[in-house]
Amino acid sequence: MTRQLLWRLLTSIPVLLGVLLVGFLMLQVIPTDPATIIAGPSGTAAEIEDIRHQLGLDAPIMMQFWFYLLRVMQGDLGRSIINNAPVASELVTALGPTIELMVASLIWAVPLGILLGTLAAMRRGQVFDRAVTALSVAGVSVPAFWVGLLLLQFAAFRWQLFPLQGRGGPLWTLNGLHHVALPALTLGLIFIGPVARMTRTAVVEVLGADFIRTARAKGASEFRVVTRHALRTALIPVVTLIGLQIGSLLGGAVIAETIFGWPGIGRLAVGSIVSSDFPMAQGCILVLACGFIVVNFVVDALYGLLDPRIRSKVR
Repeated sequence: MTRQLLWRLLTSIPVLLGVLLVGFLMLQVIPTDPATIIAGPSGTAAEIEDIRHQLGLDAPIMMQFWFYLLRVMQGDLGRSIINNAPVASELVTALGPTIELMVASLIWAVPLGILLGTLAAMRRGQVFDRAVTALSVAGVSVPAFWVGLLLLQFAAFRWQLFPLQGRGGPLWTLNGLHHVALPALTLGLIFIGPVARMTRTAVVEVLGADFIRTARAKGASEFRVVTRHALRTALIPVVTLIGLQIGSLLGGAVIAETIFGWPGIGRLAVGSIVSSDFPMAQGCILVLACGFIVVNFVVDALYGLLDPRIRSKVR
């Protein structure tokens, strides 16, 4: 198992390099010159050219990317064009709220999705099963920004049950929970449907296996058969889906943080792209790419915990 995780970690390096290259090239397409922004409206052509030379913007594109990689490997992500602050410190400040939002979304959406999917599998073909299926389709179809705007309009503005925007403090405080409720609800509602649907499909498939019939023949109750035998085996594809959904959840967090004014990586990325702050935008892309890699690494580690056969195959 350790060998597999190490191999996964090594194969993530070219993936990260590819993401950085694509993000770097996409930012070059934006028709804005960072040197012009730094020089300001009163900057002369000579001053702008001098700034371009200092930033290395007059070098070929691939040479600029090479210099950028060298700085990243040294831990230097540059300085923000807008506020002249170190990009690394800004990212560290915004990373905490983003992690809080992810935890607040997953801590209730994942258990609820697994519970609904399991109950739907146990009541296959009944009204509850059809309701969960409809919920799953709605969760896949409804965009995050629409859910967020509805919650903002009714729960925050009209009914005034929750704050409109901002972060009220750490997640473990009452004020922090009050502020994170709507963003977490927005992301969690679009997360429950796919998890419930995959759990139902996996549990239904496992319930027809031979070892399930053996457990029932030994007199085990249906609850024990489902929870101790079927669900653990069925969780392997569910964990895979959760890992993929967490990746998409990071993209949804960009929308949720922008709508609710949440001071996280997503909002920072949108602001940096709109203001053509290239160093900050590149730093946000780097953090989001690392987030995807870490999630996939954790999913691979969970495979061995859920299924001992996987551990025996890789030894």
